Amino acid sequence: MVEPQPLSPPHGLDEPRLIEDAGAALRIGRIAAPVLRDLGLRLVRVRISAAAGTTLQIMAERADGAMTIDDCERASDALSPVFDVENIMAQAYRLEISSPGIDRPLVRASDFERGIGFEVRVEMAFALDGRKRFRGRLLSVVHGADGPAARIRIAADDRSETEVDLPILAMSEARIVLTEDLVRAALRREKVAAKEASGPPPSADARGRANREGTRKVNRKAAARGAASEPLGPD
Repeated sequence: MVEPQPLSPPHGLDEPRLIEDAGAALRIGRIAAPVLRDLGLRLVRVRISAAAGTTLQIMAERADGAMTIDDCERASDALSPVFDVENIMAQAYRLEISSPGIDRPLVRASDFERGIGFEVRVEMAFALDGRKRFRGRLLSVVHGADGPAARIRIAADDRSETEVDLPILAMSEARIVLTEDLVRAALRREKVAAKEASGPPPSADARGRANREGTRKVNRKAAARGAASEPLGPD
């Protein structure tokens, strides 16, 4: 089994999408992309569905793959007036801004690189050896005559395995499959990120100073209320 690889360095906001949307979603995406770019975000996917009447979903992220609630709110505030001016839809619609999620679509080379070691599902725009749909473990991203390709290990009906290189530019859709391995890896990344954000634990001296300062504050509050308290000390 191939172990999941660490995240690649960010490829930047201008990294091109190798798998794009089609029809009205493509046109809307070309309007949305520069607006998102000005916010420090990049477009992942546009989807138009009949959910709740008509829903327009804009999936976006930062260059490192993160997307916060604040990012979603900023994107919604920026895109709504632009979409109104461009009159992107003939009917009323609900705008939905979201992150890609852990079972994300793969649209850029860096998406495939981050997905190495996990199971993916791919649909080709044209049949490859009589087949359009593939599902297997993503082993690597290789470069060939047709540009970057995803090397995938596929299990056959006889329980044997084979490897196939699928040109990314010839894909109509690709995404990571939600599995237990994927969920565990996401939880590990969140744990590491939370630990890094909190910083190293305070030293004994620092904890002592914090405790003494907290005691002083409590005593000052008690004295201000006229309650009995211990002497505050020279400070």
